[in-house]
Amino acid sequence: MDFRLTGDQRALQAGVRELLEGRFGRERLRAAVDKPGPGPGPALDRALWRELGDAGFFALRLPEKDGGVGLGLPEAVLAFEEAGRALLPGPLVATHLAAGTFPGAATGESVVTRVDGELVEWLDAADCVLGGPGGPGGPGVPGNAAGAVPVRSVDPLTPLHRVPAGADGARAVPAPEAACRSEAAVAALLTAAEQLGSAARTTEAAVQYAGEREQFGRPIGAFQAVKQLCAQMLVRTEVARSAVYGAAVTGDPVEITGAKLLADDAAVRNARDCLQVHGGMGFTWEADVHLHLKRAWVRAERWPTAGRAADVLAGALL
Repeated sequence: MDFRLTGDQRALQAGVRELLEGRFGRERLRAAVDKPGPGPGPALDRALWRELGDAGFFALRLPEKDGGVGLGLPEAVLAFEEAGRALLPGPLVATHLAAGTFPGAATGESVVTRVDGELVEWLDAADCVLGGPGGPGGPGVPGNAAGAVPVRSVDPLTPLHRVPAGADGARAVPAPEAACRSEAAVAALLTAAEQLGSAARTTEAAVQYAGEREQFGRPIGAFQAVKQLCAQMLVRTEVARSAVYGAAVTGDPVEITGAKLLADDAAVRNARDCLQVHGGMGFTWEADVHLHLKRAWVRAERWPTAGRAADVLAGALL
């Protein structure tokens, strides 16, 4: 079996990267972080959302007869990997899952979020709230976010609300065998793809900085300790890539759970190591490293978390 990307898949990946670099490059990212919206949290760029819809980002897996692109899960993973690389904000996964279910989701005219355990992302900007792994009925069923209260988010571009514990949308996460089905598994895989993109980007940033920053008359990348950090980042990224791409092909829920676990680890640890390579510069607000670390932390708390993923994988071995 050949797991190499096809020419069409490489073209799709390059096209999404070009679109995001043109519409949400570093200047737009920093502007979104440094100049939040009129409310207490960041504002969602509806024009960019519609442009993503026009490009088919949300309708990638929707059949052509229903107005979609008609591609599969592997292609969606490639697109979401690029979104993670660019730190593209918004409830991307929920809106993608709602394509063909909620009017306007496929075209980007509507913004859809979902209940994930007790948390809801981008609630104020959403036109619809769907259930998630922690809600009744799963991702395709309307979720209940009544009484949700805003909570402080570590990521400046991911506003969060917490649903009261007694609400329907905040029921306890069901058993792994039931929760790791269908759209819940797809949501986990697309989140893993975002984490993979972030892990790859921080690896590139660390290597680039190590080649530019000089100490004692030579680039810091010439020192063994820095080389080792960068090499470990690359290994984590490629291991996660193999797991994410493989799970996209098989669609196996257990493999998807493992891919999410590896991608979460790669995104968080790579961002930390990237910060270490940058030294004092990495701790400044002007550097982008902390944005990748904060987004990775938030994504890692989406279902399945590390603890839940470990339970699923352990159960599969019994």
